[in-house]
Amino acid sequence: MKKILLFAIIIISSNVQSQTYLKFNAVTAIVLVPNVGVETSIGEKTTFSFDVMASFWKSFDGKNPMEFYTYTPEIRYHFKEKYNGFYAGFHSGFDTYKIQKWGYWDTNMYEKGMGYRIGATLGYNKKLSDKFILDIFIRGGWHQGFYKGLYNDGTPGRYENVKNWNKSSEYLPYGGGVMISYKLN
Repeated sequence: MKKILLFAIIIISSNVQSQTYLKFNAVTAIVLVPNVGVETSIGEKTTFSFDVMASFWKSFDGKNPMEFYTYTPEIRYHFKEKYNGFYAGFHSGFDTYKIQKWGYWDTNMYEKGMGYRIGATLGYNKKLSDKFILDIFIRGGWHQGFYKGLYNDGTPGRYENVKNWNKSSEYLPYGGGVMISYKLN
């Protein structure tokens, strides 16, 4: 399903009669967490961006999970001109995870679930050439998670007494970096 969705977005974007960029995040690539995307023009000062970020790490230390996948469609408004200068974006996205939340790092507990995000992005595009752009950005907002609390040491069952899904919502920063963008057309 994930491959089909990404393939459809790339095909649709490449067929649009407008500027389309393929992007990858140089900052997250350093820690082996790929963040790739596509961005295309949809108006005089607006663009549509779709990013996918994934941590394929089963664990950093062999016992505590650190695996997640995020999908972020976003509408961006460019204050000066498209792909040059400051912009602001609005997004809502989906994620799945098997991860230890920050309050559980020194325990044998982790969370496995899914969630959705609604938030904003602030960024700056710097043209490097006719084909390349640097996109420096920070992203954050509200996240609602639905998860099951489990043990990572083989203890059976769940650590919480919730019948179906536990819920957690918070406001937090959840993305950022430096995207290197390549113009397709």
